Amino acid sequence: MSYQAYLDAIEKKTGKTPEELLSEAAARGFTPQSKAGDFATWLKDDYDVGRGHAMALFGVFKNGATISDKHVDSGGTHSDPSAELRLDGIDRR
Repeated sequence: MSYQAYLDAIEKKTGKTPEELLSEAAARGFTPQSKAGDFATWLKDDYDVGRGHAMALFGVFKNGATISDKHVDSGGTHSDPSAELRLDGIDRR
């Protein structure tokens, strides 16, 4: 599963774009220095998001929307089309 696919799955499950969830996380007091486990617990408790998916969103929260180009157009199962993740929602593509 690509990084973008994780974010898209979170949006489909929660009805909120990654951008909206990241804003909500900040409003709840999370920072990039917060513990990933606390972030994952919040997403599990409020949205029933699994740990792997929560960790993907936390990675964006902590490091931003630019990912390593290691898997960009690699053709593998983790291949992403771009090093820039889309956080504005599936419908905006």
